[in-house]
Amino acid sequence: MRNTKVAARYARALLDLAIEQGNLDSVLGDMLVFSATVNDSRDFELLLSSPVVKADKKIEIFQRAFEPFEKSTQDFLALVTNNRRESILGDIALAFQALVQELRGIVPMTLTSAAPLDASTRNAIVAKIQSSVQGTLEVEEKIDESLIGGFVVRMGDQQIDASVVNQLNNLKQRLTR
Repeated sequence: MRNTKVAARYARALLDLAIEQGNLDSVLGDMLVFSATVNDSRDFELLLSSPVVKADKKIEIFQRAFEPFEKSTQDFLALVTNNRRESILGDIALAFQALVQELRGIVPMTLTSAAPLDASTRNAIVAKIQSSVQGTLEVEEKIDESLIGGFVVRMGDQQIDASVVNQLNNLKQRLTR
C-alpha cells in the first residue's frame, strides 16, 4: 500500500463515522465494492490517479457509478476527492476493511501448502494457531507447489514457514558457511 498512514487516518475517520451513524455493515459493503472495482478495472484506477480529470468530474462519476452507496460513503468519497487524495481511495478501502476486521476480532490468516490439505491436518494447524491468537481466525487457503511440502502461515506481518523449501534453504546455508 502506498501512503498507508494517510489511508489509515481516512479509514479510521470513516469507521468512526459509520459507527456513529449505525451503518457500519452498509459502509463496509460499499468499501468492498469500491475495492473490487479498483482491483478489477485498470481504467478506474487510472481515473483515480489522473491529474487531468478535475475533482468535480470525478465526484460526478462516483455518484453515478456508485449510486446505491450510502450517503455517508458518497460524501466521504467526495471529501477525499476534494482534498486531492482520490488516488489513495483504494488503499483507504483496504485499510477500512482491516479496521472493521480488527473491531470485530477477526484475524485474517493465509495458509499456503504444496498440495491441498486434508481436513484433519488443516484443523490441527488452525487449532494450534488459534490457541495463540486473540479473536477468530479467518483462514484463506492457497496452493504453492514450489514449497515441495509443508506449509507457510501468514498473519499480518508474521510468518511461520514450515515448508520443505525453507528447511532445504536453511540446511544449504549451514553447509556452505
